Amino acid sequence: MTFQERTRDLMERHGLGHTPQNHALDLMSEVGEVAKSLLLASDYGRSPLELSPALSEELGDAFYSLVALAESLDVDLDTALDLSLIHI
Repeated sequence: MTFQERTRDLMERHGLGHTPQNHALDLMSEVGEVAKSLLLASDYGRSPLELSPALSEELGDAFYSLVALAESLDVDLDTALDLSLIHI
């Protein structure tokens, strides 16, 4: 089962489907939490970055939010990534 299929299944089982606008706002919030984790892990740039399990969890949350957004728009992320990589 792909990551997108797993996410779709979880969303359906738990009633987590929302409008694309709501999923986009959630994604922005999660990306902000990733940035905050990076700032804290480096003492706001004063120290070398120390990766932590919290950062991995925040990245996972952001990834879930991106996949949920794609699901709400009926976008296949494998196809979307392939299209993006062609243009790089």
